Amino acid sequence: MKDILDNKNKEIKCLDLGFVKIVDCMPRLIPYTEDSADFAIAEAARCSYQRGTKKISNDRGLIRHLMRSCHTSPFEQIEFKFHMKMPIFVARQLIRHRSANVNELSGRFSEMPDEYFLPPLDDIRIQSEKNKQGSDGNFDINNSENILNSIHLSSENSFNLYKEFLYLNMTREQARIVLPLNTYTEWYWKIDLHNLLHFLSLRCDEHSQKETREYAEAILELISPIVPITIEAWEDYDRLRGGISLTKLEIEAIKNSLSGQNLQLFDIDSNNKREKEEWVEKAKKLGF
Repeated sequence: MKDILDNKNKEIKCLDLGFVKIVDCMPRLIPYTEDSADFAIAEAARCSYQRGTKKISNDRGLIRHLMRSCHTSPFEQIEFKFHMKMPIFVARQLIRHRSANVNELSGRFSEMPDEYFLPPLDDIRIQSEKNKQGSDGNFDINNSENILNSIHLSSENSFNLYKEFLYLNMTREQARIVLPLNTYTEWYWKIDLHNLLHFLSLRCDEHSQKETREYAEAILELISPIVPITIEAWEDYDRLRGGISLTKLEIEAIKNSLSGQNLQLFDIDSNNKREKEEWVEKAKKLGF
């Protein structure tokens, strides 16, 4: 047997003071006859009989079939445990994925370290007018410097007040309420591969907040050498990694156009503006 985590890059730095590293995974050990932890997925799918003799290509074909068919339970047989350090506002976005088990640094029991995130000077972003939860370009250098100085000053003032409260022997659970959202926290985060892939689909997407996306991309980099066949299939088939899923109405629009019943391919039987716009983008991606 060999240890999956041996000779792997197990930690990646994120933002200015953060990191992601793999603490453990299941299975930790794999037979010397195997190249990756992907074997555990195929083994779970073949639970009705022994492995016997097979080639690695058999596992690859099976895993790709499982991914295409959305047969998710075999992917739940692999788990990863990460140690992360990130700003609280990033942690709050990650905690929305309720499929992970989390144990976070407690500001009730421990004094919060004097560490907070400062965005790079060349990445102070402007609110998008079209996307309520996105950005559109950066401020010029003068505005960026003023904003960054204000963030720094505000953070320093907050931590000075926090330390003053602690000096007065104010309880830690109350003193922490003055700390800003860019304060760094840490946690252990355990999740199975199926739910992790769902997390990566959403948080590696270009529409995800940049700071959060940096952590998702670090996680993807860490697990890719451990389950390379699964990641290959996910990259090929996931709709947020370049794949496309068609709705019943979209399939009907294509059929009607090809049969001559409707010469306007982009006409879809829907009164929803957003649904129509999504179909136009899909059709263009398909080359229509």
